[in-house]
Amino acid sequence: MNYDEHDIRVIRQVLRGDRDAYADIVERYQSPIYNLAVKLTGSLSDAEDLAQDVFLRVYESLDRFDNSKRFFPWMYTVALNVIRNYNKKNKQIFLRIQQENFTDKWLKHTETPEKNVSENQQQKKLARCILKLPIRLKEAVVLRYYQGLTFGEIAEARSCSLSAAKMRVYRGLEQLNRLMQSP
Repeated sequence: MNYDEHDIRVIRQVLRGDRDAYADIVERYQSPIYNLAVKLTGSLSDAEDLAQDVFLRVYESLDRFDNSKRFFPWMYTVALNVIRNYNKKNKQIFLRIQQENFTDKWLKHTETPEKNVSENQQQKKLARCILKLPIRLKEAVVLRYYQGLTFGEIAEARSCSLSAAKMRVYRGLEQLNRLMQSP
């Protein structure tokens, strides 16, 4: 049984009144939803609250889910909307650089201390630059490169065409490149 079939089975259980079955959905998707919120807000504590809000909204909306479609992109659509609304309300918080524990989540460690310092500085700069991207481009880049969604899944999650999803990713990468090259 693949994820889609399993998700549909669990959703049917929940809709028949088995609230405990929803824990399976939460367990399966809590890490990707939390990571998405961290990457799009830059705040670890806000990401926890947003992830909880996403799961509550998904639960409340399960009866509107079209089970002929894939669940994962639908859930991402809900998550992106929740995060986007948060970011609109908290724009000044969203745009500022977050504490070190946020940028540490982006870091990869290498074999030598000197190389670690250089790579960590680059990773921190990348995290700051991603936070500066316009929301549509930021969402597309994060969904593609940090969440591993295909262009088709991004298009489905953002309710746009495949070409629009590709364009957002590529424009996001172009802007990131420019931001990374600036001092």
